[in-house]
Amino acid sequence: MIRITLRLPENVHAQVVARAETERRSLNSQIVHLLEIALTADQAYDESS
Repeated sequence: MIRITLRLPENVHAQVVARAETERRSLNSQIVHLLEIALTADQAYDESS
């Protein structure tokens, strides 16, 4: 596992925190989840091009 420092605009942080609470995840887990979704979508898009 790799650690990083991430700077987020306040409004993005608030949105991710709210979604994490709704989905019962930690903030860190929510960020990883959203990145995985985005990367999977990008991969699917690349493969269809």
